[in-house]
Amino acid sequence: MSAIRLLVLGAVRMHGRAHGYQVRNDLEYWGAHEWSHAKPGSIYHALKQMAKQGLLHAHEIAPSTAGGPPRTEYEITEQGTEEYFRLLREALVTYDQHGDVKTAAVGFIVDLPRAEAVALLKERTLRIEQWRASVLKDYVPEEGTAGLGHIGEIMNMWVHTADSEAEWTRGLIRRIEGGAYTFADEGEPFVGVLAEGEENPYATGERHPGDAH
Repeated sequence: MSAIRLLVLGAVRMHGRAHGYQVRNDLEYWGAHEWSHAKPGSIYHALKQMAKQGLLHAHEIAPSTAGGPPRTEYEITEQGTEEYFRLLREALVTYDQHGDVKTAAVGFIVDLPRAEAVALLKERTLRIEQWRASVLKDYVPEEGTAGLGHIGEIMNMWVHTADSEAEWTRGLIRRIEGGAYTFADEGEPFVGVLAEGEENPYATGERHPGDAH
């Protein structure tokens, strides 16, 4: 799974309607340009592609009185909303996603009902435990990894990673079950996007032709 689709759909959904530069600005505000492949070109390409696929509706907006080309505002469609939640749910339960996908999914987890978020995270934990068991069964001899030379450190790394992932996931489940954070239909959500015209302290300042559209 590519994180860019989840990130872009999530950002547009938060705004209701947003032009491309707003989406780019949000992703840079989240630091996504550093922990994912969400660069300006890939963001603008994703917006155009998902509009073609019917996941976003593109509204042509007249140019401002100051001049310049007309801008396109994007709005998530019903099909896009379904795809957004499909990607989000898949990212939360799949234990071997890239770090950028997992990071994006945690960032959007409160868009789900609390009970569903917990259920998905429990499924994630189960899959991690199953994967850990398969590593021990298929790759680690009964006498341990010492006889495998330095290659045994690969198996040690896999097991350690599984244990760390499972521990973090269980902790998150406990916090959510304990009432942490505001989930869907529980009240005012945490606002994680910039308001129109709000300065972004984390903007890269890199210019891109797509900024004007």
